[in-house]
Amino acid sequence: MNSDYINIALADDDEDDRLFFTEAFEELKIKSKVLLFKDGIELMEYLNDSANTLPNLLFLDLNMPKKSGLECLKDIKATKRLSDMAIAIYSTSASEEDIENTFVKGANVYIKKPNDFEKLKKVLSEVVTTNWQYHTSGLNKDNFLLRL
Repeated sequence: MNSDYINIALADDDEDDRLFFTEAFEELKIKSKVLLFKDGIELMEYLNDSANTLPNLLFLDLNMPKKSGLECLKDIKATKRLSDMAIAIYSTSASEEDIENTFVKGANVYIKKPNDFEKLKKVLSEVVTTNWQYHTSGLNKDNFLLRL
């Protein structure tokens, strides 16, 4: 891992959400490189190419065309090279079923997309500054859903 910056990836089919996400990181002044993917197929092609640098943290939308976030999550956790990647589910859904499914499948945190730019910056800052290697050693469902 390069300590000069954090590699962050977002897979989200909504162009506005991708734009707000990158703008939030620019304003946060967190040294980061943000990779954007418009669907699950594009994301998995990138992740499965061993020549590419893996993200330190992946934000994954659940409801995407071609390949859903849940399908990507299953594939990532089933691939040895990718299985330790920190994954934040980043979705408009607040469904208990979605939260439960992604928790069981191995995501690190579940974030309901904020509808306010300042809240988005706050949640992204909190997720990025969490040490996921330490945090996931005691992972439990009570701290899985990040509420702001």
